Parts: sequence; structure tokens; C-alpha cells
Amino acid sequence: MRHAISVFPMMNRTTTLNQFMNEGQLCTCANLRKAVRAVSQLYDDAFRPIGLRATQFGLLGATGMLGPLTINRIAEAIVMDRTTLTRNLRPLEKQGLLRIRSGKDRREREVSITRRGQVVLAKGYPLWKKAQGKVIKGLGQERVSRLLKDLSAVVAVAQQG
Repeated sequence: MRHAISVFPMMNRTTTLNQFMNEGQLCTCANLRKAVRAVSQLYDDAFRPIGLRATQFGLLGATGMLGPLTINRIAEAIVMDRTTLTRNLRPLEKQGLLRIRSGKDRREREVSITRRGQVVLAKGYPLWKKAQGKVIKGLGQERVSRLLKDLSAVVAVAQQG
């Protein structure tokens, strides 16, 4: 017979599960992920006409806005690990929207937006505006501004370790 090892040895299993269910609803991580999934679906739907997902459009926009930068610098700016970023950049490079080349140091890879990428970014901008407008209409500009400020604070707290 198997015995479950309880993380909370002083509590019985039912009490622990009930507590987790109640407190789990307050989990910052779970709630942020849920919100991100919902918002991502909204923006994914918006970008469907240009054949990109919200994450791809964001990377294209960040690269266009930040200019030619190394993968490390982009990863820092958007708070994404290098491996995931590289994996997400590849489809954009294959579509001819981004160019990835060796940087000044051969170990570095520099990313820049191509002319074609700029065209797609320009086509996607009105689609982004529409999705953004939907969020602002639903929440109100003041609330969205406060949310963005609060999310920046969450990133800062998380990065402190």
C-alpha cells in the first residue's frame, strides 16, 4: 500500500486540499497566466489576417522599435530566456521578417527587422490598435494605465528574486 507524503504533516489530506483550493484562487502566478492566455487569444485573433500570433507580432515590434540588437539584449528587454527567444525568432527569420547575423563578437547574434518585416508590422499596426481599443473600451483608459504600471511593478518584484 502506498502512503502519500504530505507537505503539511500536521494536517490531514482533505484539509490540505481544501486549503490549497481556497488559497490557489489567490495565486498570483495562476491568475496572471490565466489573464495572459485570455488576452493572447484576443490578440492572436486580431493578427490572424497577417499570419502572426501575438507573441510573434510583439517580437517583430520590439525588434523594429529597439533596432538591431543582440539576442541577449532583446531577451533582457522583453524578459525572456535566450533559448526561448531564439526558438521564437526562427519562424520570423524563415518568413523573411527578421534577419539574424553574427554580431561584433562572433558568439553574439544580432537581430534586425527586414523591409518585409516593416511592411508586415505596418499592416499589423491597425489590427493591434483594434485589439488594444477593445481592451481599453472594456476596462477604461485609467484602469489600463494603472494595470500597466502594476504589471511593471510585478516584473520588478519577480526579477529581484
